[in-house]
This record gives sequence, C-alpha cells and structure tokens, in this order.
Amino acid sequence: MLTIDAIREALQNRAHQATEFKAHSSQSAVAMILADGDNELEVCFIRRAEREGDLWSGHVAFPGGRAEAGDADAHAVAERETWEEVGLTLIEQHRVGALPIRTIDRADLRESMTLSPFVYYVDQQTKVSAFARIPEEVAHVFWVPISHLFDIASVTELEYPIAETWSTFPGIQFGEHVIWGLTLRVLDSFAEITERTLPALEGSHWS
Repeated sequence: MLTIDAIREALQNRAHQATEFKAHSSQSAVAMILADGDNELEVCFIRRAEREGDLWSGHVAFPGGRAEAGDADAHAVAERETWEEVGLTLIEQHRVGALPIRTIDRADLRESMTLSPFVYYVDQQTKVSAFARIPEEVAHVFWVPISHLFDIASVTELEYPIAETWSTFPGIQFGEHVIWGLTLRVLDSFAEITERTLPALEGSHWS
C-alpha cells in the first residue's frame, strides 16, 4: 500500500528541473491532492462542467488551470486554481513534490501549453471542506482510493473526438466518472516515480 511517506521520499529523490515560468496562458499547473481516507490515501478529482467552447468540457481532471498575471510561479497557479475550483487552501506545508512537466499539443489548441503537476497532502479537516465553488465551471468534486487507480478491474475505454476525428482512449472507471487523457498521463508519471504500473496504460501508446 502506498503511504504518504513513501510518496514523499520518491518525489524528493527525483531530480526536478522546473520550466522557466512566465505568467502566460500557455502555462498551466494542477494539484494532485492526497488525503487519508478510511483505510488508505485518496486522491481528489473534479469533473468539469459541460460548457460549449471549452476544450475540456465535462472532463475529469485535477484542480488547476492556466496562469494569470498575478501568479508568482507554477505552484501559485495550482494553489490559486484549487481555491477557486474546490475551496481548498493549499500552502507550502502541503507540498509533497513535483511530477514531470508535460507539454500539451492538441490539434484544436491555438498554441501548445506547458503543464506543471504538483502533489499535495492535506489533513482530514481540509479534505472535507472541498466542494464545487463555481458550479458553472466544476460539476463535481470526488475522492478516489489510490488503490482503485491501480486496479485492473477499473480499466475502461472511451471514444472522444479530437479535431473532428473520433479516437478511442484508455481510462479508469470510477462510478459514473472516467479518468483519461492528460490526467491519466499525469497519473502515469506518478506511477512510474513510485515504481508502480498503471494498468489502464500498460502496453498503450497513449502514455
């Protein structure tokens, strides 16, 4: 079973080279937030509201978003967006470590984006305060036991159009939600660093 101490050690032993940060909309950051559940760690996810014109409409994601002019660094982006989306106040003491930076290249994006994912750990009191602050942007906030992400029985697929072409993508089923796409690739980085295999992407070219 993954513990927060093991995760912290794995992340802190990893050499991390941060990207040059400029508060520009082409840079973004997300927070992979961990908290203790009944028997194990749980991970916070959101499902974005369905909005016309939003490339990530209805997607399951980590709290996060694009940089704004007042953001000092990528941590600031993840922490501001987490407060705006789910009402959790993340501070430096909650930071566990950084995951590999991802470049987002999609045919339907005007320009490529840089994603900086960070892992956080919060206490139970902070965890239970999470809620969808702006329903027009976030439809649901939910927590997934970490073992579920590595359970082969949770593996699924879904079809989704990218630039008007339908493709089949691997995913993780949790109730009515499917974790896939960029969020799944961030989880794959987390799995690799903690020396685990993510069944949803095993043998897949999408990782």
